[in-house]
Amino acid sequence: MARGATGSTMKSMTSPFASVRTLRAFGATLISGFALLFAAAAPALAAAGHPSPGEIGFQTPVTPIAHQIDSFYYDLLTPVIFGITLLVIVLLIYAIFRFNEKANPIPSRLTHHTGLELAWTIVPVMILVIISIPSFRLLTHQLTLPKPDITVKVTGHQWYWTYTYPKDQGGGFTFDSYLKSPDEMKPGDIRQLAVDNAAVVPVGKTVIVQVASTDVIHSFTVPSFGIRIDAIPGRLNQTWFKAEREGMYYGQCSKLCGQNHAYMPIAFRVVSQKEYTAWLAGAKKKFASASAPTPVHLAENTSVATH
Repeated sequence: MARGATGSTMKSMTSPFASVRTLRAFGATLISGFALLFAAAAPALAAAGHPSPGEIGFQTPVTPIAHQIDSFYYDLLTPVIFGITLLVIVLLIYAIFRFNEKANPIPSRLTHHTGLELAWTIVPVMILVIISIPSFRLLTHQLTLPKPDITVKVTGHQWYWTYTYPKDQGGGFTFDSYLKSPDEMKPGDIRQLAVDNAAVVPVGKTVIVQVASTDVIHSFTVPSFGIRIDAIPGRLNQTWFKAEREGMYYGQCSKLCGQNHAYMPIAFRVVSQKEYTAWLAGAKKKFASASAPTPVHLAENTSVATH
């Protein structure tokens, strides 16, 4: 009897402390979770065109598509995430206090509840339907190509990009774009993103980008433009953007395309129409006699990339 009484007394003494420790741990987890959610929901503080150290969130959008992606995430998906998270937290807290051993010493043997089963089936389906409507609208806008002002063909290689400007649009030249080596870097260049030859387009013009590959699958991605499309051998894919402000905008190959996958950045310089016309004239002369990249050139870039 004494042993039983002592065991009962010890249980009653330790249970409150155990409950307190459990609640404190749950509270700490809850606070950490909210901190992460708020951080993830915060708009990017980086300048448009490239990531910044410690940045969390999307890069600043500068095209209609990028604005729609930004709005879709922050105005719709984030509230849905917060709502579901809060609902789960409330249910967990309710279950902790309503169905603990002290409050509910005799557990219920109920195994089915038609109302609950209908609710947790219908509500998620309705959430998905609500999300799907703007999602399909965004996908349609991304895949429906408007009338272009400029067309640029981009070809992916291991591990650099080739840009082709058509002759009937004032171009008629092709050039390769490689990652800058450390000794080529200038003030203002961004490590791992700066290139020797950036593609140039005018601000406020609709640009169709035709994407292909000569070897493996690459992925042409520029976050501030809201574009990402695969470069596939034997296939010509297309996407588009319309930059709203001048500046340098960077991207990278987003497919694991081989040993130097991390060393084939994308760079677009958006300029005024006057600057673009002047650049076209200069580029015709600069790239008129440009030959295909030699194995030595490729080897030099490869050796730089692997260091």
